[in-house]
Amino acid sequence: MRIFPLLAAIAVSALMYMAIFERDALLGLAQGAAQPPAPAVDADSTDTASPSDVAEPARVKVVVQRSAAAPLASAVIVRGQTTAARQVAVKAETSAVVVSAPLRKGATVKAGDVLCELDPGTRGAQQAEAQARRNEAQSRVPEAQARVAEAQARLDETLIKLNAAQKLGEGGFSSQTTLATAEAAVAAARAALSSAEAGLNAAHSGIEAAEAAVASTQAEIDRLTLTAPFEGLLESDTAELGSLLQTGSLCAQVIQLDPIKLVGFVPETEVDRVSLGAQAQARLAAGDREIAGTVTFISRASDPTTRTFQVEIEVPNPDLSIRDGQTAEIAIASAGVEAHLLPQSALTLNDDGTLGVRLIDAANTVDFAAVTLVRDTPEGIWVTGLPAQANVIVLGQEYVTAGVIVTPTFRDEAPE
Repeated sequence: MRIFPLLAAIAVSALMYMAIFERDALLGLAQGAAQPPAPAVDADSTDTASPSDVAEPARVKVVVQRSAAAPLASAVIVRGQTTAARQVAVKAETSAVVVSAPLRKGATVKAGDVLCELDPGTRGAQQAEAQARRNEAQSRVPEAQARVAEAQARLDETLIKLNAAQKLGEGGFSSQTTLATAEAAVAAARAALSSAEAGLNAAHSGIEAAEAAVASTQAEIDRLTLTAPFEGLLESDTAELGSLLQTGSLCAQVIQLDPIKLVGFVPETEVDRVSLGAQAQARLAAGDREIAGTVTFISRASDPTTRTFQVEIEVPNPDLSIRDGQTAEIAIASAGVEAHLLPQSALTLNDDGTLGVRLIDAANTVDFAAVTLVRDTPEGIWVTGLPAQANVIVLGQEYVTAGVIVTPTFRDEAPE
């Protein structure tokens, strides 16, 4: 039996065991042998490591913008449209045939101008009949008054006779029959007076009925002439000559464009910033024309669907160049505020979901400030809620939180 191969196998097995199961100990042994011995340290030495020898943690680099609050002429921006100051559909109140020539749409009319003239027909005869009945009723009044006076005189006479019969009866010079006859005559005279007074009242009632009939026929005749209620423009042709207008049929459409109204709807969060008499400017969608006016109406009740409040603005329109129904972007002036102009990308949210920006103080420590968006412009966003002077992180704000110390680079300085 050979001993050398057996010893070689045992040595290889030991090396493999050390390499596999005791690798860490083997490496440590090898490194310990390679390192020089550590120098002795004097126990009485008071030297300590300097702060510069301790490695500082790496700080996040951010871009910061120095921002100063500036006065912002605040305005409530809404979209709306132009609306005619007044718009009326002139309709017939009676049935008749049109006997006047038509006026064409676009024509200017003044208050009281005739738009449609209708055929009177027999209405004139009906009015003459009503007037004749009134005259007849008036002629009956003197006769009824005379009857009343006659009945009053008879009553006075019978009262005198009754008084005389009563006195004679007290002295025994008149019979009871005479007294009863006198009393009966007084009762008959009073009845005659009541009848005469009733006849007079009937005569007055007849006059009133006749006058009502006259007024009714006159009103019917007045309805035959349809006039413009105010100065404006015809938005449609008037009824054609010879056409039959029934009650409620359209004669013409009249609109008033001077002044013209701007109608917009303000959100409930902004309505308290709008006041009556406030100045407003608007830009019409067609031609980018700008117009100005004053607020004349603010609704007290919101639209139940959109929760917005209607606002009306009166705008002069002497040349009638502004049409009804044009789209407009309206800016209503309100009290100014101090605000910061920042890039929209500077906005962020904190852990609570509050909208704001991240700032740094003099020690480059990050802080969060909630802001309120006032206006969005092509140059950036105007916000409130920041101090007069603020260093706002505009790049890298998503990688830091409040309390972290950062390395800032200001936008107006060249990066290192």
